[in-house]
Amino acid sequence: MQVEYMHFEILVEDISGKIALEILVPKIINTEQHTFNIHHYKGIGRIPKNLTSTSDPKKRILLDQLPRLVQGYGNTFANYTPDYHAVLIIICDLDDRCLSAFRKELLELVNSCNPKPKTQFCIAIEEGEAWYLGDLAAVKAAYPSAKQAVLNSYTNDEICGTWEKLADAVYSGGCQKLSKLAYQVIGKEKAIWAERISPLMDIGNNQSPSFCYFRDQLRRLSRE
Repeated sequence: MQVEYMHFEILVEDISGKIALEILVPKIINTEQHTFNIHHYKGIGRIPKNLTSTSDPKKRILLDQLPRLVQGYGNTFANYTPDYHAVLIIICDLDDRCLSAFRKELLELVNSCNPKPKTQFCIAIEEGEAWYLGDLAAVKAAYPSAKQAVLNSYTNDEICGTWEKLADAVYSGGCQKLSKLAYQVIGKEKAIWAERISPLMDIGNNQSPSFCYFRDQLRRLSRE
C-alpha cells in the first residue's frame, strides 16, 4: 500500500548543501503531501572507530557525531505512531574515500543501532558541486561568462577536485585565487553557487549519477 505521507530528516555536511537542498527537494517530492527538515553541519570528519561519538557536539562535525545522531533518530522514530512515516537521509561527499568501503562503514553504523531508524545514504561523488556540474545549462544560465572550455573538460562524477573545477569555470581568478582565501570565504562562495545554480537546475535531466541516485531514492521513498 502506498504511503500517503512521508517525513524526511536530511543531514548534510555544510551550509551550501542545505541551501541547495532547500531549493532542490521541493522539485523532487510533493511538499504539499510530504515534509522535510534539513540540518547542516560544519564539515564531514570521520566515523569514530568504536562507533562512540567523543568529539564536542557544538563543533557540529557530521561523521564524528553520526553514531549519536543515528541512535537518536532511531529512538525518536520508534516513538512515532504507526501512521507517521519518517526516514533519515544522510548526504555527504565521497572526497577521496573508497565508495564501497565507505558505504559498508555507514551501513554497519546504522545496523549497530537499536532501534535503528529507516535510513538512506546518498553520497555525492566526488563533491556536492558535482550535482551542479551535472547540469551545465544551469551553470551557464547562472554564470553566462563561465568558461566553456573548463565545463567541457569535466566528466560527470569524476574524481578531479570538483569544487576547484567549478571555481575555474565561474570564479574570477579561478581555483588558484579562491583556494588561497580563508575557508570561510570559500564556504561563502560555495553558498553563492548553491543560491544561483540550484533554482535553475532541471532535476529530470541531470547528468550526475550521484545526483540521480539521490533524486530517485527520494522519489522511491515518497511512494513507499
